[in-house]
Amino acid sequence: MPFGKNAAVSSENAPDADGPGGPPQQLALIREMVAEAKAKAPKAKPRTWRGAALAEELPVARVLVNKGVLHLDRLFDYAVPAELSETALPGVRVRVRFGAGAHRVHGGRREGGGLIDGFIVERCAESDYEGALAALAQVVSPEVVLGPRMLALARAVADRYAGSLADVLQLALPPRNARAEAKPSPDPLPPPTAPEPGGWTRYGAGPAFLRALAGGGSPRAVWTALPGPGWADELARAMAATLASGRGALAVVPDGRTAARVDAALTALLGEGRHALLTADSGPEKRYREWLAVNRGSVRAVVGTRAAMFAPVRDLGLVAVWDDGDSSHGADHAPFPHVREVLELRAVTDGCGFLVGGTSCTVEAAQLVESGWARPLTADRWPATGPPARRDCRAWPGRPSGRA
Repeated sequence: MPFGKNAAVSSENAPDADGPGGPPQQLALIREMVAEAKAKAPKAKPRTWRGAALAEELPVARVLVNKGVLHLDRLFDYAVPAELSETALPGVRVRVRFGAGAHRVHGGRREGGGLIDGFIVERCAESDYEGALAALAQVVSPEVVLGPRMLALARAVADRYAGSLADVLQLALPPRNARAEAKPSPDPLPPPTAPEPGGWTRYGAGPAFLRALAGGGSPRAVWTALPGPGWADELARAMAATLASGRGALAVVPDGRTAARVDAALTALLGEGRHALLTADSGPEKRYREWLAVNRGSVRAVVGTRAAMFAPVRDLGLVAVWDDGDSSHGADHAPFPHVREVLELRAVTDGCGFLVGGTSCTVEAAQLVESGWARPLTADRWPATGPPARRDCRAWPGRPSGRA
C-alpha cells in the first residue's frame, strides 16, 4: 500500500467514482454484455413430442410447407399430438420439422430436420404415406387464416402463372402480429341503404349498373371515367350499392394516396366502421388488425393496394380495380400476378360483379369489351371542355364512340 508522496500521487490519478470510467459506466457495460449474451443464446425449440400420444380423432394433418420450389408444391402428412388436437385445425399456422431422412426414426416417429412454417390444409384419419410420420412441432396460432376460398384462389393463381402455392400465399397472407390477433374484432354492422346514383348519372348505363349491384346482380363493366375528382365518389357508390344487397365489395387502387381518396369517399358516404383500408402505409399491426376484421366477417368492404386483391371478403359481390394500366398493379415477386387478372378469376369463381375503371382504357380492358365478357360504361356526351386527350373505350353497340 503506498504511503506519503506516492499515496498522494495515487489518489490524484485514481478515477472519480462518479466521473467517466466509474461504476455507472461499468454497470452500463455489464448490462450491454448480458443483453448481447441473451441475444446470442439459442432459443427454446418446440417439443419433439417423443413418446407423446397422438390425437384419437383425425390423427394426421396434411400441411402445406413454406417452400416455394415447384417440386415441393404438394402437401405433406404429419402426426397430430393429442395435446395439439384442439388447436390444430385446418387453416391455422404451424411449425413443422422438414428434411429429416427416413433413417431418423425413434419410437415409430420420424425426428430431426429443420423447423419451417406451414399451414394445415386438412385433417384426416390416415396417411397414404407408408413410412413413419414426424409430429407437428407447434401450432403458432389458433387463428384460421387459410380458409377454403383463399386456398382455392391461391391454387388457381399459382396454376395460371405456373408458380407454387407457397409463393402465392406469401403474397396473399400478411405476416402474423400477435398483439393485433389478441384483440377482438367489432361486431358487423347491418347493410346500409342503397345510395343515390350521384355522379353515375353522367354515364348512360351508370344508374342501371348501380341498380344491378344493389339488387344482387353481378354486372361486369369497363368504366371510362370522366376527368376530375368525382371518380372516387362514384367508386364508393358502387361499393355501397353492393353492401346494400348484403354482399361484400373489394376495390384495389395503385397507391396509398389513391386509396386514401376512396377511403375518405366511403367514410363520407357510409360513416365509420363499414370498410377496411389495407395499405403498407398503415403499418404491420394496424394492417393485420384490419385484415383480421375482414377475415372474421366484421367488415365486408375493402379498399387497398396490390396485396388487397387477395383480401378474404365474405359473400363477395363486387371486385373493382382502378387504373389497371398502372405498373403498381403487377407483383414484384414470383409468380408475378396482376391485380386485374386475379380479380377476373375472383369474379368467375365467386360469381360476383367486376369493374375496371380509369380515365383511359387499357388494351386488356378493351379486349374484355371486345370479347363480350364485360360491357362498357362511358359518358353519353363529353362536357363543354371536350374529351380527354387519351382515347376512350369503345361505346355500347349502336352508340358513337365519344372520340373527337
